[in-house]
Amino acid sequence: MPQRRRRPAHEDLPTHRPGIHLLANPHVAERLIRSCAPCPGDLVVEFGAGLGAITTPLARTGARVLAIERDAGFARRLRERVADEPGVRIRVDDARTTPLPREPFLVAASIPYAISSTLLRRLLTPASSRLRRAALIVEWGFAKRLTAEVPRTRELAWWAARFDLELVHRIPARHFRPVPSVDSAHLVARRRPGLGRGAQAALWTLLGAAYGAPRTPARRVVPRTGRGRHRLLAEHGIDPAQPAGDVPPPRWASLATTLASDRGLWFPPPPR
Repeated sequence: MPQRRRRPAHEDLPTHRPGIHLLANPHVAERLIRSCAPCPGDLVVEFGAGLGAITTPLARTGARVLAIERDAGFARRLRERVADEPGVRIRVDDARTTPLPREPFLVAASIPYAISSTLLRRLLTPASSRLRRAALIVEWGFAKRLTAEVPRTRELAWWAARFDLELVHRIPARHFRPVPSVDSAHLVARRRPGLGRGAQAALWTLLGAAYGAPRTPARRVVPRTGRGRHRLLAEHGIDPAQPAGDVPPPRWASLATTLASDRGLWFPPPPR
């Protein structure tokens, strides 16, 4: 007996909900999931799951999927679409406030433009975040700001120092329904290894000094140690005379790891 064709998720999109743009190209969803690289049993959180354009192929990876969707109507239809997928759990909640996992987790999601900053702040700011890797669809201009070699703010530098932020490619607006007025971007955030609690505390302090006086030479924002500031900076690829605000965040992170091992130094805790 022939099976009824399952309609693409975006074909069910109500026309009276402004600000909602559902992904309509399955190839974009597949590429996003490949960059997230979940393994069977991994916990993957999807924010703004909508009608399942990402949820459905994500479930086929064997990962445990937690799909967050604020709209109860969307969530109901999503449950119908994934009824045969035991690894998918749907939570009707707001991505901006829903509790995050306490165990290591991944994220694969097409994020509503309006909450991009809020959601990235939740994922990338806390030093205690258990996020390992995130593959995200965000607004193009937002992605460009996130991946600048030298971020404009301490917060963006904090993210870039602890996560490798890669702009994978541009996603034309035509791949969404309804079609938005701007293009999107495929963004991947991968946690950088080797930054323990002490190093993160040192990093937060360094970035505070650097972005508090961004035109000050880098040598003046580094605490005194027995090794000498010029030598210490040079070892981590930082020109002592370079404006502190122009130093790429990964170099501050490298320096922070060294400073954290100095028992004569103390740094206040970073954001939790």
